[in-house]
Amino acid sequence: MQRTIFTEEHEQFRKMLRDFIEREVAPHREEWDEMGRPPREFFRRLGELGILGIQVPEEFGGGGESGFKFNTIVFEEVARAGVSFGSYTVHACLILPYLLEYATEEQKQRWLPGFADGSIMTAIAMTEPGTGSDLANIATSAKLSEDGKHYIINGAKTFITGGVTADLILTVCRTSPFDPENRRGGLSIIAVPTDTEGFAVGRKLDKIGLHQQDTAELSYTDVKVPVENLLGEEGAGFGYLTHNLPQERLSIALNQVGFAEAAIAHAIAYTKERKVFGKPVASFQNTKFVLAECSAETQAARVYVDHCLELLDRKELTVADAARAKLFCTEVSGRVIDKCLQLHGGYGYITEYPIARLYADTRVTRIYGGTSEVMKTIISKDLGL
Repeated sequence: MQRTIFTEEHEQFRKMLRDFIEREVAPHREEWDEMGRPPREFFRRLGELGILGIQVPEEFGGGGESGFKFNTIVFEEVARAGVSFGSYTVHACLILPYLLEYATEEQKQRWLPGFADGSIMTAIAMTEPGTGSDLANIATSAKLSEDGKHYIINGAKTFITGGVTADLILTVCRTSPFDPENRRGGLSIIAVPTDTEGFAVGRKLDKIGLHQQDTAELSYTDVKVPVENLLGEEGAGFGYLTHNLPQERLSIALNQVGFAEAAIAHAIAYTKERKVFGKPVASFQNTKFVLAECSAETQAARVYVDHCLELLDRKELTVADAARAKLFCTEVSGRVIDKCLQLHGGYGYITEYPIARLYADTRVTRIYGGTSEVMKTIISKDLGL
């Protein structure tokens, strides 16, 4: 189906990115899988090409783009090539809105140039061992020092994407005692440099998929951070997190549509080549019907997220509509990739085939960024239920 959301400038960027992936990323896929993340120099290379700073204002060394369409092209080309940009999505798509919206001018001067050129990689630490989707239950504490010049942070975080790579971690802390009458109050976001004494990266978690995205446990033991690293206002953290959810969840939806499209392309290529009973698998009616179903579902998802992308760029995408997009697209990609793997037969379960990696990588998307059950809760509230 014809798409109308991209300009010639977008398509030129796509060509540059596709060439870059072919030359400098695809040849290292297995090596980076084993490492568990791309090498640190890779992010500097993304910075050189302007990929990390697409939406960073020009005065801080970025591209100054206000829209999200260039980021979307990154998702699509990475999925198409079956590679990974490590923690790119967290850094460029999840963290940046917090810095643009809530950082002071001094903080922007301090962090954004390095953010754009890849010398400062970022992550966000929300989830704790006892706190998943229920962010109001966060226990990591940040108390003012006696002189009032520092926060002293204690606690633990887990499932932190980019936690090993990051130089600066936006840490969600409780800056006032837990109040059962106002569970969402008292949370703040504090930027913690990872070279601060008392901060430590614990286990790098071994996952089913997403092997090039480092995911880690973090610990904070009397971590002393200047009060100047508070992002926005003290106690307003929960509202900040909620404000950024539409873009975060749409990012996941966009990624998954790209994954589903890639799965269909792999299945078509494989079934045309593979023969059973002397005939290509693609010649059987079942194969044609399965791929037709997959194409119809994926096209519907693509049209939906393209519309959501337009709404996001107009700052009109609601929390509920982003939840609908995430729920629908992650469920569609799960079904489509499963069907495409089935068409590969036993080879679909072998990791040297791209479909196997897609299958493993996509499962977590119904969990992170808010589980499918949380999405359904948000949508039902929007329906007045």
